[in-house]
Amino acid sequence: MLARFGVFQKVFFIMPSAAASRPLASEIDTLEPTIAPPQSDPPKQYLTRGTPGYRKASLALFMSGYSTFALLYCVQPLMPIFADEFKVSPAMSSLSLSLSTGLLALAIFCAAAISERFGRRSLMFCSLMGASLCTLACAIMPSWNLILVIRALEGLLLGGVPAVAMAYLSEEIDPKGIGAAMGLYIAGNALGGMSGRVFTGILAEYLSWRVALAVIGAFGIAAAIGFFTMLPPSRNFKPRRSSASHHVSAWLGHVRKGPLALLFLIGFLLMGSFVTIYNYSGFRLVVEPYHLNQTELGLIFTAYLCGVGSSWVGGTLSDRFGQFQVMMAGIILMFAGLMTTLASPLILIILGIAMLTAGFFMAHAVASALIGRLAGANKGHASSLYLLAYYLGSSIAGSIGGKFWSAGGWSAVITFTGIMLALALVAGQTAYFLSCRKAR
Repeated sequence: MLARFGVFQKVFFIMPSAAASRPLASEIDTLEPTIAPPQSDPPKQYLTRGTPGYRKASLALFMSGYSTFALLYCVQPLMPIFADEFKVSPAMSSLSLSLSTGLLALAIFCAAAISERFGRRSLMFCSLMGASLCTLACAIMPSWNLILVIRALEGLLLGGVPAVAMAYLSEEIDPKGIGAAMGLYIAGNALGGMSGRVFTGILAEYLSWRVALAVIGAFGIAAAIGFFTMLPPSRNFKPRRSSASHHVSAWLGHVRKGPLALLFLIGFLLMGSFVTIYNYSGFRLVVEPYHLNQTELGLIFTAYLCGVGSSWVGGTLSDRFGQFQVMMAGIILMFAGLMTTLASPLILIILGIAMLTAGFFMAHAVASALIGRLAGANKGHASSLYLLAYYLGSSIAGSIGGKFWSAGGWSAVITFTGIMLALALVAGQTAYFLSCRKAR
């Protein structure tokens, strides 16, 4: 009581002075402790369009996409050479690619979980460097079985790039500029996929397949070093330890989101349609009335150049007109190209393949950007699910398309891929409706 009366006297009867205010404050504080305001998370520091950091990140990820797909597909034109030199069947020679792509799909699914622990930038660099060294190793392997082992390991290593690159872009790039950056990354994929096929074939024809692989591997090492030097470190992501249950929960949470699940389906359908057309157009064009040789068929891969431009243009347009709208436009362009290939003149068939390629890379670039936007947290897990569906579409639909070819020729292949593209259009429109309803 006396203590409280003393405080009462000081408050009401003593004029505050500089000396007296200090003990007064301390005594009042003992009666009513100050409560600190809650701390909020620091604002995200995005790389905005037009800044040096944005340009470096975009160029670095373009290089990573180019190198990834050049390393992956460089063996495709070498399969006849492998069959002849190592005395294996054509089906066995194709394992040099199918082992890599199959294990790539598995590795992509796990890459997000690994990057949560070790970081985005470091994992992508190690993946690119390891895959490049594997390609160099293939150039000196003395036996076919050793080549297959190295190519399988290369597929596992390359899985550390695609899903993690998409997650990095979604986390670090300003949402207003994500479309253009993602489009440039997908353009690198397209250019790398074409270059790995075309340049390796040319080098193998004039030098040797071992020299060709050595050149591609050396380029991959240079690209990995350039990538690590240019890519800005993550500012909106910090590595952390996570349990297995956390990763399972993150994957299941994304699957339960309606718009995201539909985008996974779209990735499956688009890649399945694209690979089916490329797989079986060659069977059509080597017989009457076209009789194209292998070199002429290989030049069809230059249609990938249409994807290089359309992926960047599509990403840029999506920043301006909306991502769902541009993705749907890409799917419609694919459908128009598909119908054009039904014509008999060779020039129209090639035009149709080019239109299909342009539409595919446009839609894929925008869908990839949408994954990051709709995922919220755990973007790497969402990207890995999308790319898992994407590569499963390549392997599953690409194989089923062969049954349609055997049963009814090109018109049956068109029917099969046309149904897939129609389902992709329905899925895209439904995802757009669900996302708009959620926003309201």
